[in-house]
Amino acid sequence: MVSSTTPSSGEYLLEMSGINKSFPGVKALDNVNLKVRPHSIHALMGENGAGKSTLLKCLFGIYQKDSGTILFQGKEIDFHSAKEALENGISMVHQELNLVLQRSV
Repeated sequence: MVSSTTPSSGEYLLEMSGINKSFPGVKALDNVNLKVRPHSIHALMGENGAGKSTLLKCLFGIYQKDSGTILFQGKEIDFHSAKEALENGISMVHQELNLVLQRSV
């Protein structure tokens, strides 16, 4: 279980470093890095097929990354299910817009 303490304002809440993910015949993620500060708004944008959903599915435990590190609140995580991610305070808004209406800000 990840600690519920929030890092100080200079630290990152989430760090994804060197994330790689391949599927048969396709390298979906190639050494991807993402850093998210607490109390801020971020947008992950790119063309279709750029790997946005794949990266978040690796964070959320839907896909297992091939390599790389994910730190959440300063601790290394490697979720193996969406249930495990949710239990540790990570949720995901999927591309299907009808799910957004059910989320609180």
